[in-house]
Amino acid sequence: MIDERLKVDLNQYLPLRDVVFNTLREAILRGDLEPGERLMEKQLADSMGVSRTPIREAIRKLELEGLVVMIPRKGAQVVEITEKDIEDVLEVRAALEALAVRLACEKMSTEELEELRNVMKEFQQAAERKDVYGMVDKDVEFHDIIFKSTQNEKLIQIVNNLREQIYRFRVAYLRRFNRYKIIQQEHQEILQVIEKNQVEEAERVATIHIQNQEKAVIQLIREEEKENK
Repeated sequence: MIDERLKVDLNQYLPLRDVVFNTLREAILRGDLEPGERLMEKQLADSMGVSRTPIREAIRKLELEGLVVMIPRKGAQVVEITEKDIEDVLEVRAALEALAVRLACEKMSTEELEELRNVMKEFQQAAERKDVYGMVDKDVEFHDIIFKSTQNEKLIQIVNNLREQIYRFRVAYLRRFNRYKIIQQEHQEILQVIEKNQVEEAERVATIHIQNQEKAVIQLIREEEKENK
């Protein structure tokens, strides 16, 4: 039986192995395949309606990307999100975010400010639909506009390298916590300080925004650990 979480889009103009890899990767990033979940080749092949060969190749690539780990006598499983992972990634992200808003205060154009406002409205619409992935995508887009406005290609490249790990945290953050109102408020504060060119305040509110996300995801992990005992 085909697993709807792992539906393969055969209309993509890519080799089957790449389609399978992209499908599994997306399922991990979106949280459809959960941290700690085992990836058994035969079961995945049956679920996706493909042979085991592209599944095996995809798992190898996912291991190289750090999204899958091989456990002795158990096989492949989705890498679990630990408190240390969150602290490490979001500590870096908070510093990058503070730098980005400082540069944005100087460089953001009128058009980019309008883009931020529009994305905030679209985030609100996704929240009203209770569309978690829609909210995550608009949250990503909000921050991407800020990073793009810095015109600093190295900064953008570093953020892109962290994108996948951060995306997983965002999904966990919004899936289990009804925190979209807090995110909306924090986005509004970030927009206002950029509009007013308040550099120090921009750095402060951007850092708090990321720190709040870190606290919430760590709380989620601790709750899940208690449930699994």
